[in-house]
Amino acid sequence: MKKLIIFIALIILIFFLARGWWSRQLNPVSQDTSTGGASGTKVFVVAKGAGVSEIAKKLKEDNLIRSELVFKLYVRQNNLTDKLQAGSYKLSPAMSTQEILKTLQSGSEDVWVTLIEGWRVEEMAEEISSKFKVQSSKFLENAKEGYMFPDTYLFPKEATVEYITDTLKNTFDTRLTDDLKAKIKSKGLTVEQGVILASIVEREGRSDNVRKMIASILLKRFNIDMVLNADATIQYALGYQNEEKSWWKRHLSREDLKVESPYNTYLYIGLPPKPIANPSLSSLQAVGNADPSTPYLYYYHDSKGNSYYGKTLEEHNKNVATYP
Repeated sequence: MKKLIIFIALIILIFFLARGWWSRQLNPVSQDTSTGGASGTKVFVVAKGAGVSEIAKKLKEDNLIRSELVFKLYVRQNNLTDKLQAGSYKLSPAMSTQEILKTLQSGSEDVWVTLIEGWRVEEMAEEISSKFKVQSSKFLENAKEGYMFPDTYLFPKEATVEYITDTLKNTFDTRLTDDLKAKIKSKGLTVEQGVILASIVEREGRSDNVRKMIASILLKRFNIDMVLNADATIQYALGYQNEEKSWWKRHLSREDLKVESPYNTYLYIGLPPKPIANPSLSSLQAVGNADPSTPYLYYYHDSKGNSYYGKTLEEHNKNVATYP
């Protein structure tokens, strides 16, 4: 009987110790509610599609919770897995885990905006102005074609045009690393020329491998003073198409190829004076990793999006005739 009583006492003790530990793990990291130091309010961003484990890890790294494990168990225990919303939130180490979770369920007032790879600044301006109190003309005044990094961003609802364009430029500067710049320069290009070429590659290629091949072919043409013959530069020169309601004309005519513009790479040797779109990291890397010794001088995409390459104009014309 005495052993049973001791056993029960131990179980009760363990229970209370565990309960005390659990409660402590849910407590705020800091009881200091001042705005300074480690306990100050922080902007915490929950990315779209972020899972509970990812959120817990980031909260722990930002010193906003005591335990990742307890956070995840509490979320599962209270069926909150699907209730945490993407957005930006103001959190503090002085908040308990329960308070943090309540905040993460409230929804953010910030706005998500997706800027597509290969868009020109006018397209970005349209998307930005549709979601913020920003005039397209003001965005265009502050934007720099080719250097507005396309991505999904979370902006404050009252974000200014300067804040938005600075964010896009700063993101571009971060992605275009010194290593990538060095690779571009190793191809005999300036960084500016590399960005221009990447903008063409972005519009001409549909996958990483195709972009690298196109970058290699265009770089080879550039090095031998051959016209680039890139349709995307013609589309850029033609501008907005009212009938198609698009900035990129889908089907080019023979007359289109004669349009008088410094961006017409059918008429003028070399690169256009500026980028024609805002390239992705993939296209920038394609230029940095391009192989100008490629045996090919021509590329062609059929109606299904498949790509074919030719060493000679004869091979190219055969690809065009064989794969409509």
